[in-house]
Amino acid sequence: MAAPTSFLMLYFVCGFSIAFAATPNITTDQSALLALKAHISFDPQNHLTNNWSTNTSVCNWEGVLCDSRHYRVMVLDLSFMGLVGTIPPHIGNLSFLVSLSIQNNSFHGSIPIELSHLTRLKFFHFGYNEFDGAIPSQMGSLSKLRELYLHKNNFIGTIPQSLFNISSLQIISLGFNQLSGTIPSSIFKISSLQEIYLGPNRLSRPMPSIFFNISSLQIIALGFNMLHGGLSTHMFDHLPNLQFLAIPRN
Repeated sequence: MAAPTSFLMLYFVCGFSIAFAATPNITTDQSALLALKAHISFDPQNHLTNNWSTNTSVCNWEGVLCDSRHYRVMVLDLSFMGLVGTIPPHIGNLSFLVSLSIQNNSFHGSIPIELSHLTRLKFFHFGYNEFDGAIPSQMGSLSKLRELYLHKNNFIGTIPQSLFNISSLQIISLGFNQLSGTIPSSIFKISSLQEIYLGPNRLSRPMPSIFFNISSLQIIALGFNMLHGGLSTHMFDHLPNLQFLAIPRN
C-alpha cells in the first residue's frame, strides 16, 4: 500500500534525535481520496472532477460524510455515478470508514488487499461493477462487517473461508459471478446471518444442509449453480424466519 500522508517529526533532545510518527488525520483521508480521483478514467457527470478540490474541505466533497467527533471520513458513497476506474490501495488509509459503497458503476480490476485495513467497516457494497480476480481472503479481517455485497461482477476462484469468520455478518451477496468450488463449511458458524445470495455462480459438489440450522436466516438463494443433493424434510422446523428459498433442483 502506498505510504500514508503522515510524516515523521524529528526532535533533538540532549543531543539525541527522537522520531515521532504524526497521527493520521483529515489530511490522510484527503490524500487517499485524491488518489482515488486520480484512478478515475471517466466521470461523465463530473461528480469528482468539479467537486473534489483542495479548495474545499474533504467533508464537503460529494459522496463524503465525516464524523463530527473525530473529523475523519466516515462514509464514502459514489454509487450510481457512472464512474470508470480502479480502486487504489490508498483507500485502505481511510481508517475511520464505516460505510463504503460504489455500486452501479464500472470499476474494474481487483480489490486491493489494503481494504482489509478498514477495521471499522460495517457496510461494503461493490455490486454491479466489473471487478475481477479472486475475492481477497484478507477481507475476513473486517471483523465488524455486517453487510457484504459483491454481486454482479466477474470474480473467479473460490469463496474465501475467512469471510465466515466475521461473526457480525448479516448479509452476504456473491451472486452473478464466476465463483467455483464448494460453499465453505465455516458459514455454519455465523449465528447472525439473515440473507445469503450465492447464485448464479459455478459452485459445485453436494449442497450443504447444516446451514439450515441457522435460525436467523430469512433468505437463501443458491440457485443456478452446480450443487446437488437432497434436503431434509424437517429443515423448515429450524428456519422460523425463512421468507424466501431458492435452491437447485435435483
